[in-house]
Amino acid sequence: MTAARQLRKVAPPWSLWAAVALSALAGVTPLTAATTEYVVVARHTGLAIGGYDPVSYFTERAPVVGREAYEYAFAGAIWRFRNAGNLAAFAADPEIYGPRFGGYDPVGVARGVGVAGDPRLWLIWGERLYLFHTAEARAAFEADAEGIIAAADKNWPAVQLTLSP
Repeated sequence: MTAARQLRKVAPPWSLWAAVALSALAGVTPLTAATTEYVVVARHTGLAIGGYDPVSYFTERAPVVGREAYEYAFAGAIWRFRNAGNLAAFAADPEIYGPRFGGYDPVGVARGVGVAGDPRLWLIWGERLYLFHTAEARAAFEADAEGIIAAADKNWPAVQLTLSP
């Protein structure tokens, strides 16, 4: 087990809520994540986008499963990478290499629904990575990428409110 996941297992889940409640009573504002997007995370592993290396989509032009030896915590998720160079590139600019809309399907977001994208169904458009729930959603995106992106950008703040952190 990685050090990052060991740290998550130290305190019981209720202790975080207790700390937040106590800090609220004391008038202290709890710290929040520095990201504005929710990220698709596997429930049992805590891995972002199924453990695939987000940089590999740009460098290898293919999804490559990351290695446990190269993990990086960002936006409430553990990201895995193929090598140290990919990890360093992501750490330097996660907004560029991370999937747009946190890995949620842009076609679903355009319709007002947060549907997790499949890291094996992907497309780089406008130098950004997009993940899709189905091959049909990817085809629809390719047919009208600019329109779907515009609608998804408009709907994304409302969709985020429906997602579980």
